[in-house]
Amino acid sequence: MLLLSGMLTVAVIIGVLLMRFHRVSKSRRAALHPASGDATDATAAAHEGAAKSLPVLDQQDLGDAHRGLIAVPSGTVTAKNGSVIWDFDRFSFVDGEAPVTVNPSLWQHATLNRLSGLFKVTEGVYQLRGFDTANLELIEGKTGWIVIDPLSCRETAQRAMAFARQHLGNKPVSAVIFTHSHVDHFGGALGVVSAEEAQHSRLPIVAPAGFMKEATSENILVGPAMGRRATWQFGQYLAASERGLVDSGIGSTLAFGDIGILAPTVSVGQPYQELTLDGIRFTFQNVPDTEAPAEMAFYLPDFNAYCGAELMNQTMHQILTLRGAKCRDALRWAGHIDEALVHFGQADIYFGVHNWPVFGNARIVTFMKKHRDVYKYIHDQTVRMINAGMKPDEIAAAIELPSSLARFAGVRGYYGTVSRNARAVYQYYLGWFDGNPAHMDPLPRQDAARRYVALMGGSERVVALATEAFGQGEYRWAAELLNHVVFSDQDNGPARELLARTYDQMGYSAESAIDRNTYLMAAMELRSGKNMPGADPARAADLLAQMPAEYFLVSMEAALNGPAAENHTMKINLVFSDTGESFVLWIENAVLHHRTAAPDKDANATLTITRKLLIKVLTGDAGIKDLIGDDVSVAGSRLDLIRFLSLFKKPVRTFPIVTPAQ
Repeated sequence: MLLLSGMLTVAVIIGVLLMRFHRVSKSRRAALHPASGDATDATAAAHEGAAKSLPVLDQQDLGDAHRGLIAVPSGTVTAKNGSVIWDFDRFSFVDGEAPVTVNPSLWQHATLNRLSGLFKVTEGVYQLRGFDTANLELIEGKTGWIVIDPLSCRETAQRAMAFARQHLGNKPVSAVIFTHSHVDHFGGALGVVSAEEAQHSRLPIVAPAGFMKEATSENILVGPAMGRRATWQFGQYLAASERGLVDSGIGSTLAFGDIGILAPTVSVGQPYQELTLDGIRFTFQNVPDTEAPAEMAFYLPDFNAYCGAELMNQTMHQILTLRGAKCRDALRWAGHIDEALVHFGQADIYFGVHNWPVFGNARIVTFMKKHRDVYKYIHDQTVRMINAGMKPDEIAAAIELPSSLARFAGVRGYYGTVSRNARAVYQYYLGWFDGNPAHMDPLPRQDAARRYVALMGGSERVVALATEAFGQGEYRWAAELLNHVVFSDQDNGPARELLARTYDQMGYSAESAIDRNTYLMAAMELRSGKNMPGADPARAADLLAQMPAEYFLVSMEAALNGPAAENHTMKINLVFSDTGESFVLWIENAVLHHRTAAPDKDANATLTITRKLLIKVLTGDAGIKDLIGDDVSVAGSRLDLIRFLSLFKKPVRTFPIVTPAQ
């Protein structure tokens, strides 16, 4: 039992990948999402104003989004247990005029995002859109299909490939390309081709330098926290409706299925690298540290087509994600787009790995320049205001795009926003501290909240003030007031409900899909009193099988309970009997260390286990009885091993966000 508990602490590695791919039944979603409030008159008035300033839907965008449609899928995609992973009709309600509960600009964007089907981009190049949050691209080679970014999970990738073969021909996969290291672009790899088939046929698998490390390690250390927050960013538990989930900016939503990976056989590490895959010429452009730490775009000279990966989508991207990540480099991002203009600006077809393509050289050049300049403008103006002594909140409130950018639909804030990206640039250069000594060592949130509420005359008085602000449409101020009440008294029902209603309106007003999702998820949790259920680790078994053992140990070190380990000094040997890997782990000064080394004869104990069994333990496929047998052995002091494992606890995957942590 203790061995199982100790090993499960290592599940911190699963993190955001699993939280993003947890399936929830429709009935469970409905139970977690009680009816939210109607839009207020103030919200309706704000939408009317927004609609007046909103550019008319670009008919060329509309045409580009529909262009080349070959076939439209229907029905659902299900898991092995019969649960629905993907419903092609889930967003059919996104049609016609915008309802009063959705920002009209976001609604307009969502109507284009929800288009599903197999599309012909040009002769020999195809897109499958609406099978997942990302696109799966196919290029017809001499012998088979070159697959680009095989979606989030095995199930949707399998359906997409079957649908394509039904309409285009049953050809084999002749190469796989991963444009970058985010799971929605590689998680479905094993639905396209099995690991055994790829190895047997020596299938070319092309990815940017550093892909495997970044793909498996980006969220190791703070995975549970990032995963918990990712459920908010993508509205994972919201019902799809006019009052709930409408879009995610870069696609309608995420598919929640089984995820895997294939190890690359070809690495793109040069700024520009030419390759021929199955008779098709590629010029790869390495663009690291932009939207992902490992990322690449490519140009197809035989088609005069450029694929920008996620350098450019049909929306402004995030310099720092709401779910949390390492801050991105806005200046380098803009620079790589400018390099693409220089080298590939002659293209007359642009397609990305999200959203719809752009056709015509003049429109593509404009599209690329707008994306380059939106990141450069936010970067430069934030830096200018930093050097004028302005703080992050002041910069976020002051910065506005010039009209030439603000009115271009392709860089509007359906995903990232100007204010959040400005804060991210500030953080990238100066970090969390804004220079004000009052913010250097502030009171803990709950302590400060209790004092503020008492100073303002008690909870009832603060709720009354918030009610007045809510009635006047001052939602940000109402949320500020009510947040103090909830953190000083989380059981205050009137404050929770009014804060939920406030978040409803803020969600309804948001142009950014992920801002909307975050507000509405917060409202849902305040009403239900429930935090989201945890993830099913078994869905990442194929991914974990490819993860270097070192990553397990790094995450294990960060999971050590330091205060509990203060008076412990011990050494444990860990040996994987099936791979021959051997590590020495030791605790010193309440810190866990590890080295790759042969077993130390002075260790307190030696644990020998197969890597395969460890993965089964991590994913819950192995129980206590499986830990007694030939695959596990302990030499030395079993008591010391038990003491060592007792210093770890499973990470909390359902911690509260809008109420105080327990």
